[in-house]
Amino acid sequence: MIKKCVLSLVFLLAGWGLFAEPTPRPLVIFSQCNSAEPYRAAQNASFKQLWSQTPVVFEILDAGQDNERQVAQIDAAIGRKPRLLIVAPNERVPLSAVMGRAMAAGIPVICLERDIVNPANYTTWVRSDNYTIGVLVGLYIVDFLKSKYGEPRGRIVDLRGLAGVEGEVAREAGAFDVLKRYPNIVKVRQSYAGWIQRKAENTMAVILKLEPEIDVVYGHNDPMAVGAYHAAEAVGRERSMIFVGVDGLNGPGGGIEQVKNGQLYATFVYPLCTDQAYAVGLKLLADSSFVPEKQYMVKSSIVLPDTAKQIYRAK
Repeated sequence: MIKKCVLSLVFLLAGWGLFAEPTPRPLVIFSQCNSAEPYRAAQNASFKQLWSQTPVVFEILDAGQDNERQVAQIDAAIGRKPRLLIVAPNERVPLSAVMGRAMAAGIPVICLERDIVNPANYTTWVRSDNYTIGVLVGLYIVDFLKSKYGEPRGRIVDLRGLAGVEGEVAREAGAFDVLKRYPNIVKVRQSYAGWIQRKAENTMAVILKLEPEIDVVYGHNDPMAVGAYHAAEAVGRERSMIFVGVDGLNGPGGGIEQVKNGQLYATFVYPLCTDQAYAVGLKLLADSSFVPEKQYMVKSSIVLPDTAKQIYRAK
């Protein structure tokens, strides 16, 4: 399907006639909320590789986790009249209006992974199901605590992402909709670390001084879970608790590697969603009559060390 869309786009660009001026390559702009996060950097790398196969000009704008900068960058991008705009919003409310302005200018807008408050302000939303990922995290924590104590009881530290972002809200809701069924599983501390490893490490250092007993640290992404691990390691407590994250990136420093080296006990893969966004984007470029679905859902999975897999499958 992707190859067919690429060929269609090539023929579209070539079909202006033998004597016409060369047609400029379509401009595709990706507004990235924060390229410093490993998950976001992986999205960037994936998109660069995918769009390099296609006769377009592809650009990435990095907002550096700054709402005002992302809005200003998109406003400037609208003036350049791209054929396609892909946006990974930093936050739901501040990005909604500017994405609506892009739509009003006739630019198709793909909302990537995070949503905004007004669905009318994007063409389609490519996402994974953060709530379901949270539910899977909750079920896994229950299974782990049952295997540790013979019953569902324990003490949890909850390291949340950027307040109000769909991923943070849904991952929290999914996990604790499961965990609240068990009154002896207690959330002893929670903190917002904004998806950033260093912030999570500093936060966890404080929590460790306040909480002598912790069984599970749930980081809403892998870098925060790893930051918490480093804080516990610094005071010799890293083996008294487990660290669970979300993202499951491949490659050096990614969550899958952190599971293999024992820093994370489990990670839940949050897909980059770039393959699906690219496929939909190609269709939008090649066929002006194409109407995409309002949402495309990309499935998740769990990554565990072999010892944990044996426990998990036995439950």
